[in-house]
Amino acid sequence: MGALKVTMTGNREAWIENYRGILEYTEHLILLQGKTCQVSFEGTRLTIDYYTNEDMKISGCISCIKYI
Repeated sequence: MGALKVTMTGNREAWIENYRGILEYTEHLILLQGKTCQVSFEGTRLTIDYYTNEDMKISGCISCIKYI
């Protein structure tokens, strides 16, 4: 498993690869655990459209991404 990779399409969609787990999931915050860090997506109407053991897609109005 490699490093956490985030690919954005504007502020409406994000594809995440190599995450380890979902720590928090609300319509305003999605917090994910990576191998060496956590990443949070903040915004409105956030949803996880799909997820597998390797990748996921988040959609909604993403206003902020933070690496913790």
